[in-house]
Order: sequence, then C-alpha cells, then structure tokens
Amino acid sequence: MKIARKFTTSGKDPFASVTWVKRSSKISNPDGSVVFEMKDAEVPEPWSQLATDIMVSKYFRKAGVPLMDEAGKPMVGKDGKAVTGPERSAKQVIHRLAGCWRHWGEKHGYFDSQADAQAFYDELVYMLVHQIAAPNSPQWFNTGLQWAYGITGPAQGHTYADPKTGEVRLCADAYSHPQPHACFIQSVSDDLVNEGGIMDLWVREARLFKYGSGTGTNFSKLRGENESLSGGGKSSGLMSWLRIGDRAAGAIKSGGTTRRAAKMVCLDLDHPDIESFVNWKVREELKVAAMVEGLKRLPKEQREMAQRLGLTLDYDFNGEAYYTVSGQNSNNSVRIPDAFFDALDRDADWNLTFRTNGKVCRTLKARALWEEIGFAAWRCADPGVQYDTTINAWHTCPNSGRINASNPCSEYMFLDNTACNLASINLLRLYDSRTRTFDVERYEHAIDLWTIVLEISVMMAAFPSREIAELSYRFRTLGLGYANIGAMLMQAGIAYDSEPGRAVCGMLTAILTGRSYRMSAAMAGELGAFAGYEPNREAMLRVIRNHRLAAHGEPRNSKKYENLRVRPIPINHSLIKEGGVRLANAAAILDRASAAWDEALELGIKHGFRNAQTTVIAPTGTIGLLMDCDTTGVEPDFALVKFKKLAGGGYFKIA
Repeated sequence: MKIARKFTTSGKDPFASVTWVKRSSKISNPDGSVVFEMKDAEVPEPWSQLATDIMVSKYFRKAGVPLMDEAGKPMVGKDGKAVTGPERSAKQVIHRLAGCWRHWGEKHGYFDSQADAQAFYDELVYMLVHQIAAPNSPQWFNTGLQWAYGITGPAQGHTYADPKTGEVRLCADAYSHPQPHACFIQSVSDDLVNEGGIMDLWVREARLFKYGSGTGTNFSKLRGENESLSGGGKSSGLMSWLRIGDRAAGAIKSGGTTRRAAKMVCLDLDHPDIESFVNWKVREELKVAAMVEGLKRLPKEQREMAQRLGLTLDYDFNGEAYYTVSGQNSNNSVRIPDAFFDALDRDADWNLTFRTNGKVCRTLKARALWEEIGFAAWRCADPGVQYDTTINAWHTCPNSGRINASNPCSEYMFLDNTACNLASINLLRLYDSRTRTFDVERYEHAIDLWTIVLEISVMMAAFPSREIAELSYRFRTLGLGYANIGAMLMQAGIAYDSEPGRAVCGMLTAILTGRSYRMSAAMAGELGAFAGYEPNREAMLRVIRNHRLAAHGEPRNSKKYENLRVRPIPINHSLIKEGGVRLANAAAILDRASAAWDEALELGIKHGFRNAQTTVIAPTGTIGLLMDCDTTGVEPDFALVKFKKLAGGGYFKIA
C-alpha cells in the first residue's frame, strides 16, 4: 500500500515537531501517601501533568529496558551484562509501538516501498506525540518490548496464528507475539474441568488480565441452581461459579500495574437464575452497608479490637468491606430479545427454562422482571441491558454463529472466542475553534492509517486459546473509534443533547465507520478478504447497505432498509443543508459522510473486506486521559472538574 503524508514531511524527525521537557510524576492518596513516583521523565511540553502521569505511571515499562549513558551508548555493568531499568521517555514508548507496527507491516508486505513504511512510522509518531490518536492500553503495555529491547520471558500458554497459513501454534515465549488486544469474548460450556469449561475459563481469563486485556462471556449454558447433575446430585447453580470467577479477577492486577481486571458477565433473560443475577450487586452492596454501619454500633470492646487489628470498614471500593463481598470485579448485563418486549407490551408472562432439557422451570410476569432490572440498575448501576435481537440484526457474519456477549464495556460485540484491538482518534485535535471548521481530510487520513495499524496488530498478536487465535485470524475484527466529541461540541457552541449535536455525531461516526470499511476493502484488494467473508458475503453487504441508507438520510419508515425491525435514526440532511449546524464546513462533512459509505460499498462489492468489523466507540478511559481529552468516548462532560479514583490507590484531577 502507498502511504500519504498529511502531518509530516519526508526527512524530518516527527519527534522534533514538539519541544520535550523533563517532569516528575507522582500519584498520591488524599492523605499524602505516595502510590507512585518517578523524577525526570521526558514528555512533550504541551502535555498536561495528567497526561504525563498516565504515561509514566501506567505505560512506561518498569524493568528490563537497556539503559543508556549520556553519550547514548548502552550501559554495561561490572559483570559485563547490560544494565537495565525502566523506560524514562515517552519517545521510547512511542518508538517501540510505531516501530513494531512498521516492522510487522514491512515483514508481511503491507507497504509498497520503504518510503511508504517510513511515512507510516512518521505519521503515527506525529499523531501519538500530538495526542491526535492512541491505541488501547494493552498496546502500550506489551507492543514492541521484544522488538525494541529484546525483552523475553517464559511462555504463558498463549497461541498465535501463522500470518501466512493461519496455522495455530503455541508461542515460544511471552513477548515475540505481544498481546495487543483489549477486548475478548469467550465462551464457556457447562463442564467443570475440561477444555472450554468453567475452570478452564478462569485460566484463559487470567492470561488476558495479566497482560492488560478484558473479557466477556455469556454464562447462559451453565445450569441453574438445583438442576440435576449426571451423577444424581443437584447443581449449585450459576451464582456459585460467578463468585469464583469474580474472586479470581479481583486478585489479578491488569497488565501488571494497578489497573483492575476488566470482566463482563452476560446472561440470557430466560435463565433459571436470572433474578439472582439481576439482584447480585444489590444484595452485595447491602452487605457492605451492614458491615460499615454495623461496626459503628458494636460494643466498645469490639470496636477497640477492630482498631487494634487495623480493621477499617468504609465505603471505599478499594477497602476491606467491598473486598469481602462478591460481584465487584465485573460488569453485568442481561441479553434481552424482542420477544421479551413483546411480552412486556402485552403485560404477559415470561418463561424461564432449564438448561439441561429446555423445559419451562418457572414463569414470571414480564413486567415484574423488568421492574427488578430497572431497580437494580438504578440502585447499583448493574445490570446493563443488551438488545439481543437488534444486535444480531446488524451482525456482519451471522452464518458463522450468533452474537451472544460483549467485552467488558460493551463496545465490541461479535462471535464467541474472538478478540478486538482498539484505538481512538481525539476529535478535538482536528477542530479549529477560530474558524469553526473540522479537518475532514486529516480525519479520513487518520482513520486510514489506524485501520492499518489495527489490522497489522491482528497479525502479530498472541491469544489465550487456540480457538481465539483461529477465529481472530479468520475474522480479523478491529475496533477503531473516537473520543472527545463532547468537548468538541462545547467548543463549537453546540448543545450535546440537541438535533445539531446529534447531526455532528452522526456525520463523524458515519465517516469513521464508512471510511474504515473502505480502507478494509482496499486492503482486501491487495491482501485478500478475511477468511470467513465468502459464507457471509451477502449478510455483510446487507449491513453495509443499511449503514449507507442511514448516512444518506433515508427515513426510518423507509422500506429500503433490509431485515431490520428497529431501524436506525438517519443523519438529518435537511438540518445541515439549511445551516442548522454551527460548523463552517458542515455541508462538506456531510458530503464525506455519504461518500464514505458509497465508497465502502463499491469497494466491498469488488474486493470484499479484510475485516469482519472495523469500528467501535470505546470508553477511552485511560487513553482519553493520555490524550488530554476533556470527555471520553462519546459521552458528554458531566462536570467541569472531575476526580478519578484509581483502583490501585491515588487520584487524578481532571479539569
């Protein structure tokens, strides 16, 4: 592929496009105790102290990096071995990422020439240095450590797919094939100890958490409480196993840092234990309240004993009270089919079914269950809801299986035992508040390059199981997104919850996804379509056509939409053309939104697609702070000054 330059000039060092300074980074608790500290870390001068703290505390490799003397030569100890330590400059981190992506891309023929490979590297370095885009955290943790520093370690049971043949092999070590994917969906069977079963899932999850990734699973195959076992006994039920997985996740520090493990638990709405699942966190938070308030009311002698033992019970989620209860290490979601809403509309019954034989085990009023879900979500923010029928209506590969679950934050939804690596573009860096224009050309260019980055990352990646390695090779799903749209709308003087706000969001999202699919189709023209494309060709093109209709403003009641019961809200073309959006180049943005899907469909028909999915809108929590985003993902700004409490202790102030 040929790589254009929109940010850099050939022959000029992209690192020199900004002034570099040395700063100290310290993460402290409110009481002043220090959680982390490093002095003289090198970062770009425009970066805030918050972005500095994220880079230094979260993403600097803390050990095994060859140290250099003042002359730039490797330091050697008295024993003749290289002296190693932590990364101390953001230059090192950015170089190992961009350099590793270039290395794998060159090795496997992604660039037409060395000049294109250099342009690819330079453009990515510029975007990372200037906070225009960033990949997900596992890339920062893992990518390039072996390529840049020769870091190695014993194999951890990961597998990879040979980029040329697709043959799945065990990784020889822990770093030759890094784990760059943030999002995984894994299956679990109703089996205790065999491969693919319950205990095997905890092992696979541990492999992911250790290197900074998150995972989601639909547990609906597991028997409900008191269902019969083959040996004649009764099942302990779904919740007993979820508590074990919850405890295991809580013990693992994600990526070897202070980040919490990220985990999603999904359950179908007809599972026998659905009510226990819905109310899980409600019950556990009541236990926390009972412990905290109960300690205050114990006899003086027992309170003094607690003080002597250092027992403090409070509402801090890092504290011992929350550590004692279960259900605190996962996001929980229920999968709701259209059939449930139909029952709700009729005020009808809803059947729960045994997992072993499919027979009805209990009948509830649909409205009563809906009220329980609503109350639990209001009381403790879980469970979330996933609209199962609608999700599968937009599935690009339905002939290869249905979508049963999501990753922890629900942006990635695809087949079980697949993975997705993420990156996000900082929209505010492409907006000029003086002219009220958005740089569409650079936005499209960034989308193109980061689609290539994520595609290369699929090729170089390691996975926690053979099946995930095989299916990731077969479907090559990506997760490019954006962040900071809330702040951009504020600077443009456009209300977030308004028709103009939704029009801007619709246009930029249409360009993001349409352009990324266009790039995927272009790569398919040179590298071939993903292996699972042909069995799903018609379904995927149908999804692309439906997206195109919405981008072109096709009304929701139009009969042109294909196989959709719930139709999308289209971009409001008339509002934009009549000057109702306060962006000077709104009409040009609209043209590119429509063109993106025209071109994606045209190239897709011709070449197919390299990737079964290309975009998501992730929360961008940590990388959003790294890019100095005022708002993360697609969310609005909920306060002008925010405090982020860290799982490993300490606070970040976001202002």
